[in-house]
Amino acid sequence: MKSLIEEWKYVAGSKFLITIFIAPLIAALFFGLMFSKNQISETPVVVIDEDHSSYSRELIAKINASQYMKVTKVFASRMDPETLLANEEAVAVIMLPNQLELRKQQGVSSNIGILMDNTMPSGLTGIRTAIQELITTENMTLSMTRLAQKGMDAETSKGLLSPLSLQQRMLFNPTTSYVGFMVLGFVNIIVLMMTTSATGSIAPRLRKEGKLFVNGKSPVQLWVRSVPYAVLTTFSLLLSYGLLKQVGNMRFEAEPYLFIIPLLVYSLALSLMGMVIGYSAKDVSKVSLRTSFVLYPSFLATGIQLTPLAFPTFFQVAAWALPMNWLNRLIRGMAFRNGALTAYGREIGALLIIIGIASLLLGLLVFREARKANSSNRLSRPMDKRVIIDALRR
Repeated sequence: MKSLIEEWKYVAGSKFLITIFIAPLIAALFFGLMFSKNQISETPVVVIDEDHSSYSRELIAKINASQYMKVTKVFASRMDPETLLANEEAVAVIMLPNQLELRKQQGVSSNIGILMDNTMPSGLTGIRTAIQELITTENMTLSMTRLAQKGMDAETSKGLLSPLSLQQRMLFNPTTSYVGFMVLGFVNIIVLMMTTSATGSIAPRLRKEGKLFVNGKSPVQLWVRSVPYAVLTTFSLLLSYGLLKQVGNMRFEAEPYLFIIPLLVYSLALSLMGMVIGYSAKDVSKVSLRTSFVLYPSFLATGIQLTPLAFPTFFQVAAWALPMNWLNRLIRGMAFRNGALTAYGREIGALLIIIGIASLLLGLLVFREARKANSSNRLSRPMDKRVIIDALRR
C-alpha cells in the first residue's frame, strides 16, 4: 500500500498526469476533424465524348447525377488519359466511343472505357459500383424497351432479363469512415507509447534513487505501482473515444460503464508489459527505445490499417502477445457491433493471461535482483570484532 501511495504522489507531480489526457485528446480532436469528411461522396471524373450525340449527352448527365461521381470536364476529342490524370483534378477518365447512338439504334453493342488512377485507391471508393450500376440499368432499360416494342409486358421482360436482383448493405461502417479504424489507431498508439514509456521507467527510476527495495523485496511492492498508470490510461482512452464520437462521428454503441471493464484490463496488461520491458534498463532514457518493440508491431499487425486476416498465420499468432490486438477486437466487437460483454470472454481472457505472464516475469526479475543484492551485501559486510580477534590469536 505504501508503494501505491508513493506512486500516486509521483504521478500527480509528474508530466504524465497531464500528457496522458492532453495528447490523446488533441490527437482525437485533430484527426477526428481532419477525417470526419474523409469519404469522397462524389468522385471527380473526366469524360471524353467522341460521339457528340444526344444519347452521349444523356449518358454524361446520368453519370453526373450519380451520387458517387461528378463530371468535372467533358472533352470532344480523344486525349491521353495520363495527361488528364496528371494534375489530380480527376481520378478516372470515361471514354464514350464514336457512333455510340447509331450502334444503339441498330442494336449493336458498344464498348465504354473507364480508366482509373489507382495510385490512391481511397479516391476510387464507390466508383466501380457506380459505373457498374449505371451500365446495368442502361442495358436493362434498352432491352426492356425493345421487348416492349415486340409486345411483351414490362414484368415479363424484367423476369427474362434479370431473374435475380442483388441487394447489399454495408454494416457498422457504411460510409467507410477512417475515424473508426485509422484515427482510432493513432489515438491508441499515442496512449500505448506514453503508458509503456512511463511504466517502463519505474524500476530504473527507483533503482537510481535507491528506493527499489525500500518497501520490501516482494514483487507486489513494484506490481502495485502500475495501478495509477492503468487507471489514468483507462479514463484517457474513454474520454478520447467520446471525443471521437462527438467530433468525428465515430460509431460507438457500447455503454461506457461496461466498456470501462475491458479498457481497465487492457491498460493494466499494457502497464505491466511496459514494466517488464523497461525493468533491466540502466537508465530511464533507454526505456523509449525498448518500447519500440511493442509500439511498431502493435501499429502494423493488430488491425489498425489492415485487417489481421490479411497477414500470414505466423503474424496473426504473434500478435496474440500484444495487448492492443485484443483491444482492437473488443472495440470492433463491443463498441462498433454493440456486442455483449459476455460474448468477448476470449479477448478479456487473453488480456488476463498477458497480465499473468507479465506479473510472473516481473516477479522473476525482482527476485533475481534481490538475490544479487543480498549476495553483494553479504560480501561487503564488515567482519565482526570477535572474528578478527580469533584470527589474530591464531
